[in-house]
Amino acid sequence: MSELKEYKPLNDLLERLDATIDDGATVPFSNKKMVDAEYLHELVDEVRISVPPEIKRAQELEEQRKEILEKTKADAEEIRKSAESEKAAVIAEAKAEADRLVDQQEIIERANQYARETVERANQEAAEILAQARAEGENIIAEANNKKQSIMDAMVANINSTLSETAAQLSGDVERLSSSLENVNRMREAISRLSE
Repeated sequence: MSELKEYKPLNDLLERLDATIDDGATVPFSNKKMVDAEYLHELVDEVRISVPPEIKRAQELEEQRKEILEKTKADAEEIRKSAESEKAAVIAEAKAEADRLVDQQEIIERANQYARETVERANQEAAEILAQARAEGENIIAEANNKKQSIMDAMVANINSTLSETAAQLSGDVERLSSSLENVNRMREAISRLSE
């Protein structure tokens, strides 16, 4: 490489580069040219240093833009992955919460069903106990009525028997009194006859 020369207008350098190629010796039986490589390198170096600052700045900005774009893409990809991961975590948590709520609702429904069945069984048992108590009460009342009637019948029979015995006894006493009165009357008559 030759030493870089001072700045020249870019168009002039391009024209010199083009002229160098045109002035090169033609290779027989081809369209190729033979040129001075060292001179071409010098021209290329001059072209490099002759590039306007605006173009260099534009190139730098383009490079910066590419770097920013790549960084932005990388950041976006990282954000996307993080969002996907967070989304998956949120979905998993929501699903777990939904499953928990479903389980909780199922437990509540089972508890309500058990409570309803317990109340129904209690009502049925209470109705059976009440019916049994009423039946037993009616039986007790009927048995008491039957015993009452039996007692009354026994009392009446006892009274009738007592009255019959008393009446028989009174009848005997009356007969004995009548006989005694007859004896007394006969004795009075006898005494009366003796007095005469």
